[in-house]
Amino acid sequence: MSGIGSSLVSPPRYRSMPPRPRSEGKRTRIIDAAMRHFAEQGYHAARVGDIAAALGIAKGSIFQHFGSKDGLFFEVYKKAVRSFPRYLDAPADVRERGFFEVLRYWLVSTEHLLHEDWIPYRVSLLGNYGTDLTLKREINRFLLAEDPYGTVAFVRYGLQRGELLREMDQEMMVSILDWTMERFQDALLTEELDPGLFRRQGGPQEKKDARITQFLDVLKRAIGA
Repeated sequence: MSGIGSSLVSPPRYRSMPPRPRSEGKRTRIIDAAMRHFAEQGYHAARVGDIAAALGIAKGSIFQHFGSKDGLFFEVYKKAVRSFPRYLDAPADVRERGFFEVLRYWLVSTEHLLHEDWIPYRVSLLGNYGTDLTLKREINRFLLAEDPYGTVAFVRYGLQRGELLREMDQEMMVSILDWTMERFQDALLTEELDPGLFRRQGGPQEKKDARITQFLDVLKRAIGA
């Protein structure tokens, strides 16, 4: 691995050494401060020097822990998405109603989740859309390896309930769900959906409900049993 990708790997001298409490505490403070800074400034405008100044530490100290600005953002991104709920964290009564009702629950809750956690949500958007290709590859590898939203377990839950196509490859269904849900939630929040897709009259909430229903109908036709 070379270039930016190599900067996301801890320097060799740190790999075999357990983190010291003081060092780990400092690393956590840097990540927390950087998360807000990236959320407020964006990925490209963010400056490591500004983060260091806000913490009252040397810029070199941040590079010692994370290697580069890209390495710092990668750790910030991982903490951000790990803070989000998983699909099967939906309330028990919602889970009892089935796979697509769990999806509806999270889609309806999207705006609330943004207001509660706007900083990690903003960081996740930057990771998905606002970074270069090399860093995006690292993010994709992390999402595939860790599955922070619990999509694999959720798809298995849908299969066990007989709500999903058994003849479709499970990894394909996971990819379809991750890709479409992420972009549809972003569209609900940013009002970038094509208005021509939704001809119903009414207020914003009625239009939002119609969009969610239509999206779920499309998804059912794609992967539903």
